[in-house]
Amino acid sequence: MLHRQESARLVVITQPTHSWIAGCIARVWGEQFGFFAPREEVCLAAEQHDIGWVVWENAPTLNFKTGYPHNFTELPTEIHTQIWTGAKQLALPFGRYATLLVSLHGTGLFERFRNWQESPESSRLVKAYLEQEYAFQEQLIANLKSDSHYASYATPEIIDRNRSLVATWDMLSLTLCMGLREERQFHQVPTASGEITLTLTPADNDIIKVSPWVFEQKEVTLVYEGRLLQEKFADETAMRRALENATWVSITNRLIPA
Repeated sequence: MLHRQESARLVVITQPTHSWIAGCIARVWGEQFGFFAPREEVCLAAEQHDIGWVVWENAPTLNFKTGYPHNFTELPTEIHTQIWTGAKQLALPFGRYATLLVSLHGTGLFERFRNWQESPESSRLVKAYLEQEYAFQEQLIANLKSDSHYASYATPEIIDRNRSLVATWDMLSLTLCMGLREERQFHQVPTASGEITLTLTPADNDIIKVSPWVFEQKEVTLVYEGRLLQEKFADETAMRRALENATWVSITNRLIPA
């Protein structure tokens, strides 16, 4: 779950919604910044990269310190590893290639963000998760390499680039969904011939300027939903009930060239 603070109110957005916006971004990514393939499978992976959160989002846990549902960054390592361990089983019915990228996205998060190393128990949980996931990925890649259709897309170079693209779309979607209030740069964005730094700058009326322009359309409009929470909670059951009855709000981001 993502928290989007708007004045005195909190809008909560689910991980699957944010993931869907990442998929929307993938589908309008300009080919001038590098053709990616297999296109539909990579877009599907971007759209489903947080599929492991579906079960948790149906019964979110309460952060008793804040009085709100846990933000995705606030959950303990035990729950995080459970979510990402279950992601591959939920993704696999969609296909092998998308599942591989979903799994790689999960392990990539634990590889890049290492606060779990501060606790012996967290370290044990993450190392067990990574060992299991690496074995699954190795098996899946070998399986794809033996497939005449997917073999050419299962090379280390192509897999790594597709993985980086999913991570880029994930970060762009997170930034938009949580609300962009000041200029932000994204480094190491993959292109056809290397990497670039992408800059997002907020303007008036939900307009966001993008430099360089990485999309195939002249402008991009993204519309997604969240739920409005107007109070804090001391009881988890009451919080879940309030979420079920919360007012839905629609959010629009209009991306234009800087």
